[in-house]
Amino acid sequence: MDSERQLIFDEDYQGLESELKSMGQPSFRVQQIWKAVYQNFRITPDEITTLPKQLRIDLEKRFTFQALNPSRSIESADGFTVKTLFQLKDGNPVEAVLMYYDDRRTLCISTQSGCGMGCSFCATGHMGLKRNLTSGEIVAQVLYFARILAGRNERVSNIVVMGMGEPFQNYDHLMTAMDRLNDERAFGLGARRITISTVGLVPEIRKFADEGTQINLAVSLHTVNDRLRSELIPINKKYPVDVLINACKYYIQKTNRRISFEIALIKDVNDSIEDAQALASKLRGLLCHVNLIPLNPIGDYSGQPTNKEQVNTYYNILTDKHIPCTVRLRRGIEIKAGCGQLASEIE
Repeated sequence: MDSERQLIFDEDYQGLESELKSMGQPSFRVQQIWKAVYQNFRITPDEITTLPKQLRIDLEKRFTFQALNPSRSIESADGFTVKTLFQLKDGNPVEAVLMYYDDRRTLCISTQSGCGMGCSFCATGHMGLKRNLTSGEIVAQVLYFARILAGRNERVSNIVVMGMGEPFQNYDHLMTAMDRLNDERAFGLGARRITISTVGLVPEIRKFADEGTQINLAVSLHTVNDRLRSELIPINKKYPVDVLINACKYYIQKTNRRISFEIALIKDVNDSIEDAQALASKLRGLLCHVNLIPLNPIGDYSGQPTNKEQVNTYYNILTDKHIPCTVRLRRGIEIKAGCGQLASEIE
C-alpha cells in the first residue's frame, strides 16, 4: 500500500493545498497539517487532532508519513553521539548522526543511499551509489531526531549535509529539502545554521553561488596536490584543484560568504609540513576557514589518523600564514560515526 501513497514530506505547500482542494477541504487545513508535521513532528494523520476525523482517514489513504524505518541505533560511550541506520521503503540503507555539543544539537544527514564518488578513505564511497534520496527522505531524517529532541525539551540547532552521498549530485532534491527546512511555515531553521559539504562538483558550486542563499558551503579538499587528490578523490581528475579553487573564488565573490575547507589528515599521506605550506599558499587571500580532521579509520582503507603532534604542526603552519583554522573535535569513533561505516558493515 505504501508504494501507492505519496510521501507527505515530498509534497510542497502548493501541491498539498491542491490535493486538499480536490478533497473539498478549505485552504487553512494546509497550515494545520504543515504545523503538525514540521513543527509538532506528528508521524501519523491520527495524531493531528486539530483535523476532523474523516480528513485524517482520507489523509491516511492518500499519504504515508513514514519515510524511514530505524533498524539500528548506537550511542557513543560519552553519550555525545548517536548514529542511526535507517532502511528506506525500498530497503536501501541511509544513515544520520546526532551530535551533542555544549549549546548545540547538530545533525549530520544524508542525500543519497551510498555514493558514486569513490573517495578512497570513505566507507560510503566503497558502497557505490544505490540511489538519490527524495527531498522528503532528506527532510525526514531531520524530523526523526527533532521528534526525539522535542521529547527532552530540546531542538535541532544545526544541520550539516555531510552524511552518505555527494549532495550536489542530487542537487534539485537537496535544494528543495533545504528550502523546506528553512521555511518558517515548515521546520523554520535559519539558513546560516545549515552547511552543505561537497567533494568539489564545480558546476554545482557555481550554481549554488547563484542561488542567493545564506546556507553555508564546505568543500572536502584534503590536499592541493592534484596527483594525490585524484588518488583520494577521483572526481579531481575532472575538476582539478585550480579549477575547484576558481569556483570557490566565484562563490565567495557572488555571496561575500566565507567558505570552509575540510582536510582529513591521514598519517604520512597528506599531513607533511610541505602539504600544509602548499595549502596555505593556495588559500592565501581567500575568505575561508580550514577544518582539520584526523581521519576516521575504516576497514577498507589502510590509512591511519595523523597523530596529535603532527596535527598541531600543520595547524601552526596555517595560522602562521594567517589562514583561519580549527582542529575539529572527533566524535563517535568507537560507534563508526563516519559516513557510511555502519551501513557498509551491515551490508
